[in-house]
Amino acid sequence: MKRLSESELEIMLAIWKAKGPVNSSYVAESMKEKNWAKTTVLNFLARLVKKGFLKCESQGKNNVYVPLIKEEEYLKIKNKSFLERFYNNSIKNMVAELYQNNIISDEDLEELKKFIEEKSREE
Repeated sequence: MKRLSESELEIMLAIWKAKGPVNSSYVAESMKEKNWAKTTVLNFLARLVKKGFLKCESQGKNNVYVPLIKEEEYLKIKNKSFLERFYNNSIKNMVAELYQNNIISDEDLEELKKFIEEKSREE
């Protein structure tokens, strides 16, 4: 899967949030705090089509953009890649580092422990 720039990811998040096809006006409105020109939005959408994240379809006089990759699928791939790249594919190493750097608390660890216990009982 090709990498997304930060701006491309923000656009994809807005499109996924819409839960359906969107037009460029919707994307521009979603990104209004960026103060992007309409052409900038169109360029980002064209890049996302080229990268295989969106499909562009004509609807009358307008184009609509349809996500080809679900948000959950993207997150699954990116999370797996992150874990492999930074933690040698070890969740234990990741959690240990997060804990040691005070990013997660004792309460977070307790919740994680409960989650693991619940999943173990389900199997």
